[in-house]
Amino acid sequence: MKELLAYFLFVFTSVFTIVNPIGTMPVYAAFTESVDRRQAIRVARTAVLVAFAAMVLFALTGKLVFNFFNISVDGLRVVGGVLFFITGYDMLQGKNSRIKKVTHAEAALIDEFAITPLAIPMICGPGTITVVIVQIQEAHSIIHKSILFGTFALVSLATFIILISSKRLLALMGSSGSKVFFRLMGLILMMIAVEYFFKGLTPYVHKLLKI
Repeated sequence: MKELLAYFLFVFTSVFTIVNPIGTMPVYAAFTESVDRRQAIRVARTAVLVAFAAMVLFALTGKLVFNFFNISVDGLRVVGGVLFFITGYDMLQGKNSRIKKVTHAEAALIDEFAITPLAIPMICGPGTITVVIVQIQEAHSIIHKSILFGTFALVSLATFIILISSKRLLALMGSSGSKVFFRLMGLILMMIAVEYFFKGLTPYVHKLLKI
C-alpha cells in the first residue's frame, strides 16, 4: 500500500508540475478576458479534454513509438531530465515562455486557442508527453497503469478547476504570491529532472564500465 501511495505521489507530482496549470493561468485569463463566464468555462473544458485525450493517446501508443524509432526508455529519461531541468530553471528565475500578449484579432479566434496553443502544447507539451511515455513504460502492473491513467484524469480535473478559477486565484495570490509559487514549482521540477536524468544515465554508465 505504501509503495502504491509513493508511486501515485511521484507520478502526480511529476505530471502536475510539468503541466504547470499555475503558469498557464495568466495565458488563459488573457485569452478569456473579453468573453463571458460560460464561454470561458467552455474554453477551459475543451482544452483540458483535448490535453487529457493526448496524454491517453501517447500512453497507449508510446511503446509503438519506441519500437518504431528504436528509442530506449533510458534515453528518453536523459533527454527528459535535461528538458525538465531547463524548464524548471527558467521557472525558478521567474521566466514563463508560455505567456504572450493576445491581440484583439486573436481574441476573436479564442475557441481555436482552446485546442492550440492552450491544450497543445501548453497543457500537454513535450515535457508532459515525455513524462507520460516514460511512466507508462514503468507501469508494469494493471494497478500501476490504473493509477497512472487516474492521475491523468486527476491532473486534468485540477487543471480545469484552476483555469476557471484563474481570475480569483491570481487576485488572491497577488503578484508576489504567484511569483513565489511559480518559483517553488520550478524548484520541484528541477529535483524531478535530476531524478530522471541519473536514472536514465545509470544504465549507460554501467554499459561503459561493463558493470
